[in-house]
Amino acid sequence: MLIGDNTPIVKINDMTKLIKYKPGLYTLSTLLALVLILSGCKKDYYTDTGKHDGKFNGTVMDYLSSKPEHFDTLVRVIKLAGLENVLRNENITFFAPADSCIRATIYWLNQELESRGLSRVVSINQIKPAVWRKHLAKYIFKEKRSMNDFPQLDYENLSAFPGQIYSSYDGTLMNIGVYYADAGGVRYAGPRTLRLSFLSSTTTPLNYLTWFSSIVSSVNIEPTNGYVHVLSYVFHFFGFTPFQFADDAIAAGLN
Repeated sequence: MLIGDNTPIVKINDMTKLIKYKPGLYTLSTLLALVLILSGCKKDYYTDTGKHDGKFNGTVMDYLSSKPEHFDTLVRVIKLAGLENVLRNENITFFAPADSCIRATIYWLNQELESRGLSRVVSINQIKPAVWRKHLAKYIFKEKRSMNDFPQLDYENLSAFPGQIYSSYDGTLMNIGVYYADAGGVRYAGPRTLRLSFLSSTTTPLNYLTWFSSIVSSVNIEPTNGYVHVLSYVFHFFGFTPFQFADDAIAAGLN
């Protein structure tokens, strides 16, 4: 298998964004295939809005390696990208995408390759290390930050609660914030979820319609050199924008 036996997951709600940014890219049959992929995926062990408290006796890299059922491919991507030492030796915050997110993006890449009459990717090693690094670095931030260290985010009131823009490890601007849900008619009294967003337009950073956002499903996992916040597999493509990943991979050339 390419990167595991589980079926990839695709965020159906992102289809409108994908079509908006790259119209006419895919046929109806492709979109229907993505729907079937989503409906056929089994539940993984994360619970949305759940909170994982507790320390892990090892580095960030050790933690990911200890969960091969969820991060086996991610660990291989980290090594291909040349970022293993960062996750072992530096103090960082890492938003960990599950393997299913990588599978979804590879699926998207293969659709683009086929549309261009090119051969499908059958191994992650075929994608150049620089491409893996460019997109993986979006998830890594210098310094250790728990959920409590991030400001409030309200998409409907960004002037008051904009979250905060952070520079990721290689300099990509990302927004991170904590979303407060309502409960019982009381504003901001409900569950809180940590959100990580890629800003596709840095000229209008507070226009959330240009954001590609992902919800954290498990927060505050604390290895010895940082915090790990695990992203929900349902609402995420690796790299946030699969068409950009596909373009980068093809432009760089496949091995």
